[in-house]
Amino acid sequence: MTNTTKYIRIFIIVFSFFSASFSLYIWQIFRTPNLQADKSESFTLLIPSQHANFETVWDSLKAHSVVKDEVSFKFLCKILKYKDHVKAGRYVINKDMGNYAAIKMLKAGEQTPVKLTFNNVRLQKDLIHKIGTKFEFDSLSFATLISSDSVCRKYGFTTETILCMFLPNTYQVYWDTTPQKLLDRMKFEYDNFWTNDRKAKANILGMSTTDVQILASIVEEETKKNDEKPMVAGLYLNRLKINMPLQADPTVKYALKDFGIKRILLEQLRVDSPYNTYKNTGLPPGPIRLADLSSVDAVLNPTKHNYTYMCANPALNGTHIFAENYEDHLKNAALYQAALNQLGIKK
Repeated sequence: MTNTTKYIRIFIIVFSFFSASFSLYIWQIFRTPNLQADKSESFTLLIPSQHANFETVWDSLKAHSVVKDEVSFKFLCKILKYKDHVKAGRYVINKDMGNYAAIKMLKAGEQTPVKLTFNNVRLQKDLIHKIGTKFEFDSLSFATLISSDSVCRKYGFTTETILCMFLPNTYQVYWDTTPQKLLDRMKFEYDNFWTNDRKAKANILGMSTTDVQILASIVEEETKKNDEKPMVAGLYLNRLKINMPLQADPTVKYALKDFGIKRILLEQLRVDSPYNTYKNTGLPPGPIRLADLSSVDAVLNPTKHNYTYMCANPALNGTHIFAENYEDHLKNAALYQAALNQLGIKK
């Protein structure tokens, strides 16, 4: 073996060794778990729109000890040119995430959307609270929009009925959305729900879509039993047809802004409010809560009957007893009042 051949073999061995070592290092940089390593949960990184730069990202990651090997992470950020392509948004960094997967996600702007759920909302302030701190924008800017007459008119509502646009459901919304875009999204969902079939049914009832939702909000406050909702809806529709006051106790609770009342007293029925359906005929000016879609469909598909009176069941099981005349209703009401007296419920 000549010296030249010997040196070539040595070179090949050394080169192969370093190539393998370098390849292993590169593989480790790309794939080895390096973010939230050895931690039990993920980390949510928020990159604000006004400060979407690498320094902001790094400060947040460092402050929360997200990155284990800082050198390899920064090196790959430079190689992949992430520093020049920082995008605002909300990103969930899973435990034991590799550098490449994390940087690729951040550079592409692959946000993890916020899950926004609307339920148990009665007042605008409840809706604003639901929005709360879920998004980049502050709740005050959102509150200002839905309190604006011109904004509400743009979407076909009033400040009293704008809640109708927020259908109870769970929505996926990006954290860096704007209040205006959120309203646009809710209107899109609203229009999708109100199909031609549903609109036709509302038209047959002589009601607008908003009217249907207002009545549905009362139906839902009256009963949580889905199988009873069409019966309750039918009763209220019967009252509307003959211009009889709805006399719905939940509207009095809404007028008083006291939703814990279990027994309506005579003096409470006198509250001066357009929402008091004991003093005013027709529908109140707006919904008394966000009505579940099942309640809306109950109004659109009511049970046809001749009942104009109902009373909570004295068995206190959440159902109602219906009557066609006032005399029978008084008998039912007396049984219910006796049940409340027996339990010592006075208000």
